[in-house]
Amino acid sequence: MMLLWLAFAMLLLPALWLLILPLRRATAVAAAQRDVEANDRTAEQNVAIYQRRLASLEAARDRGDIDDARFEEDRLELERSLLEDTERLRRAPLKAAGAGKRLVPVVMVLVVIASVAWYRLEGAEGDLALYAVQQEVMSDPEASLPELIRRLEAQAARQPENPKVWRALFPLYRDSGRVAEADATLTRLLELEGRQPWLLAELAQLRYFAAGRKLTPEVQALVDETLAEAPGEPTVLGLLGIEAFEQGDYEAAIDHWRRAIAGMQDPNAAEALRQGIRVAQQRLGVSPEAAESGAGLRVEVRLAPELEGRVPDTTTVFVVARDMAGELPPLAVTRVTVGELPLTVTLDDGDAMAPMARLSQVEQARLVVRVSPSGQATPQPGDLMGRRDAVPVGEADGEPAQVMIDRVVE
Repeated sequence: MMLLWLAFAMLLLPALWLLILPLRRATAVAAAQRDVEANDRTAEQNVAIYQRRLASLEAARDRGDIDDARFEEDRLELERSLLEDTERLRRAPLKAAGAGKRLVPVVMVLVVIASVAWYRLEGAEGDLALYAVQQEVMSDPEASLPELIRRLEAQAARQPENPKVWRALFPLYRDSGRVAEADATLTRLLELEGRQPWLLAELAQLRYFAAGRKLTPEVQALVDETLAEAPGEPTVLGLLGIEAFEQGDYEAAIDHWRRAIAGMQDPNAAEALRQGIRVAQQRLGVSPEAAESGAGLRVEVRLAPELEGRVPDTTTVFVVARDMAGELPPLAVTRVTVGELPLTVTLDDGDAMAPMARLSQVEQARLVVRVSPSGQATPQPGDLMGRRDAVPVGEADGEPAQVMIDRVVE
């Protein structure tokens, strides 16, 4: 943290120098202005012009071109014009070159105070303190999980409005079995960040297991609220799969878990759900090998050159196979990232989202590939998309069908 403040001080030095710079130049500027005013001959030129015009008026009167009344009128106009020109040339006396220099230190102090106050209000000092604590504990070979939790709890007391502190505490409470503290942490996060679907899903899962794997009315309300905002939220779908499995509804469990895998980013969690799917298939009397063999599609996905660089490499790409009539749920779904393209993926019955809709049920499929910056399974404006219709479904090791991502969803 000391290095940070030293860096801020180094940045403030040029700003303070710019405040002092006008004073250093003030003497030279004042001398130049005095020279300009001393050598100014504008007033003399105005008087000479007045005298020439007055002489012309007198000559015109003597020749009889104008009468005395017209002469007096024009002479008064000349005098008025001369007075106005002279008035405009009047200058206020120059102040001393050092005038106002006492105000500069005051302004410098105010700049420093305002900068520090602004950073404390809008800066990331709290995040840096949190990061420093985490790095310090992790680099200590004698540090322990309770020590990390204690240090983070101290940070939570110092900066209770920082959601990142509570985000760091939640998994530590959860994984160490401190359910009440984990629940309170999620509740605090909901207060700070609003009722976001992923927070509601985590709270629903925590209370589901705390209730002994029972879908209580309180947990059901959280599940319903989450699905209303994010129908593909993987944590809640995984929870519903567990509940269906516990109730012996293995087809529903498989359906929920496959949908959860489609929106899941953690490969370890996805593999755990695949294991659960295999167990559910065995309970149904279907061997996993039989369920995942047979008809399939190999899909070669490419991004059009004109769209390259439009989204980060970590952006999610959904590869989806659907029936030609569009009457069934997706027959197969897999998820990759833009950085992996170009890529050839294999879709088969193991990638189905529901037991009643699988690739082996159709002879032709429609392939839809969508790049989703939001990571949502439902299309959003700005998504990139590619499509290919009437692709024959054959052996999973057949020739790949090429799909080019070449247009933007409006």
